[in-house]
Amino acid sequence: MGMVVMTYKINPDSDVEDVDADAIATTITSMADEIYNIQSVEVKPLAFGLKFVQVHVVMNDGEGLADALEGRMSEIHGVGEIEVLSMGLI
Repeated sequence: MGMVVMTYKINPDSDVEDVDADAIATTITSMADEIYNIQSVEVKPLAFGLKFVQVHVVMNDGEGLADALEGRMSEIHGVGEIEVLSMGLI
């Protein structure tokens, strides 16, 4: 089984006031385990003072693993849309 590297863009939820991108980044960093090697989490400017979180993660190329991670990230308070920026085999 190969390894997959994925980069996600996590946008703030527009329905939640005062979304703390740094808190989202900290929570995502704590999700690293033997399945998900979270290599970097960065908070970047989006527009008008809003920020998004960019996540770079390496995982096994197993069925449903990416969906499971996306599901876990979507449960974090303040997370809106999760977009896959890039995906590739290593």
